[in-house]
Amino acid sequence: MNSQFKRGIVELCVMSIMTETDMYGYAIINRLSEFIDVNENTIYPILRRLTKEEYFDTYLVESSEGAPRKYYRMTEKGFAYYMMLRQEWNAFIGGVYQIINEGGKKDEEILRRFTTRTQKEKHE
Repeated sequence: MNSQFKRGIVELCVMSIMTETDMYGYAIINRLSEFIDVNENTIYPILRRLTKEEYFDTYLVESSEGAPRKYYRMTEKGFAYYMMLRQEWNAFIGGVYQIINEGGKKDEEILRRFTTRTQKEKHE
């Protein structure tokens, strides 16, 4: 996936999965990895920032597999922020879809139009 696309949307994806349940960092990474290529160097800074801004809070849970796990929980402030981000995202992608799919363009149609246009330009 294009890194520019991904960079702008990973925070929204993290917040989206956190509306359903509290999770620890590694579980968040695994969940996101089912859909997009992410790693801890991307996710943990987001989690720290969202916690610092009081969109998430944390608590520890004992683990049978070693050290206690730090769980992240979305706060009410975080949920309000998440809903605002969703509205902004929906408005943004609506505009993008309008531009790239104008006239119901499909890949084959785009290729045909481009080929026709460039062939005309070569003959002029």
